[in-house]
Amino acid sequence: MAVGEDEHVLAAARRAGLGLPSLCEQGWDLACAVRVLSGKVDNSDARRYYPEDERAGFALICTAKPRSDLRLRTHQTAAMRRHRDAHGLPAPRGT
Repeated sequence: MAVGEDEHVLAAARRAGLGLPSLCEQGWDLACAVRVLSGKVDNSDARRYYPEDERAGFALICTAKPRSDLRLRTHQTAAMRRHRDAHGLPAPRGT
């Protein structure tokens, strides 16, 4: 799937016909959480994304822009919530 340099990964996924989970689409909740298996993303558009998230290999694809070719594991809401809980970071429960 091709993603434009300034396009959010979730938007490109939808354009390609993929139905991936999302809620707020502002990088606030964790519904669209993924694991970055390879590559780099820019999550600076997210309203709530932390350096600890990036170091642990998580991204929020509603606000993530590709900075290289990517391999992602989708449906990582629960794993990202556990990570945030373990690090004392906000982890919305409505997702």
